Formats: sequence, structure tokens, C-alpha cells
Amino acid sequence: MIGIVDYGRGNLRSVEKALEKVGFEAKIMTAPRDLQTVDGVILPGVGAFADAMEGLKQGEWIEPIVEFARSGRPFLGICLGMQVLYEVGEEHGEHAGLGLLAGRVVKFPPGRKVPHMGWNSVSLLQPSRLLEEIPSESYFYFVHSFYVLPEDSQDILGTSDYGIVFPAVVGKDNVWGAQFHPEKSSPWGLQLLSNFGKLVNEYAALSSN
Repeated sequence: MIGIVDYGRGNLRSVEKALEKVGFEAKIMTAPRDLQTVDGVILPGVGAFADAMEGLKQGEWIEPIVEFARSGRPFLGICLGMQVLYEVGEEHGEHAGLGLLAGRVVKFPPGRKVPHMGWNSVSLLQPSRLLEEIPSESYFYFVHSFYVLPEDSQDILGTSDYGIVFPAVVGKDNVWGAQFHPEKSSPWGLQLLSNFGKLVNEYAALSSN
């Protein structure tokens, strides 16, 4: 079972429907106690970094989410949900993130229209279970004004180019992030969600033995 975190900042139903379309059971979680009933988690997000962290704080999600991710269970952040995986966001001042990945979230430099909105190709840099069967230079749908600067370049699985090259997919151990919206990026976005679902099922099977 895949849980989708409802903290008032994401396209929950569209993510749930996309997972169902590729054959994986998902549920929208409205309270941290729901984390005890799932084997993998997706953290969606739309809006501003500080606003997202405030929503997680008000819902008392922060510590349970960090504990869940550090337990080794599969965890995927989408768009703003990817950005808050990092230590610091620079939108409207500096704000602490979840700190599951090392790095910062910064604004696109002047000279390009923001938000970066629409379809863009993703160059895959290294193999990952999350990206299996997805060709490099496949197109995905983006909507964002900030991007991540990971501390460790080994965490960058794929990049996109919007006047500057920025991380489009990141991952370390059991924690992954997609800057684009896979639920809006058929067919390759659905492939990514399917790959995540398989990782969740594998973890569930191993933990039940």
C-alpha cells in the first residue's frame, strides 16, 4: 500500500488516480498515524517552500515522515515535495526543510521566465530502479520557480535544461525526488510511478518474511 500525504499542499487525487492506473493501491493519508498502515509514501506539493513546511508542521507530520523515510521504506517527493526533502529553502528567506537529503533549494537566476512551466526533456545520468525502462531525454511536465542544489552530485539521477542545467530527479538509498509531475507526464511519468510501486511491493514482501 502506498500512502499519499495530505497536508493541504498537493494534487492528491491526481497522484492517487495515476497510481491506480498503473495497478497500485494507494490511499490519501490525513493524519500521521496513517503512516503505520503503508509500505511506501509519496509527498506531493504545490506552492511555496515555507508554506509547505508550515503545513507539515501544523499537521504534526515532520517527525513521523522523517522517521518513516529513515526506516528504509520507499519515499518519493514530487515537485515541491521533492524540494522540502532538502535541508534549506531560500524562497522568501531561509527556511529549514526535512533534511532527508543534503543541499539547498534556490531560485532560477534572472534571464528566464518563471515559473518554468511545460514539457522538458530529462537527461538520465546514472541507473536507478526508479527510472527503469524510461529512456534518457524523455519528456516530463514541470511547474516550478526554484530548483535544488544537492550537496552530493551522486544524488542527481537526471537533469533538465532551462537555460541552466538543474536536477530533475534525485535519489539516495530509499529516498527519491522528482521535480516534474509524473502524474501529469504520461507515459513516462506513469512508468516512474509504476517503478516506485514495484519498489514498495518488494519492500512489503521482504518485511513480511
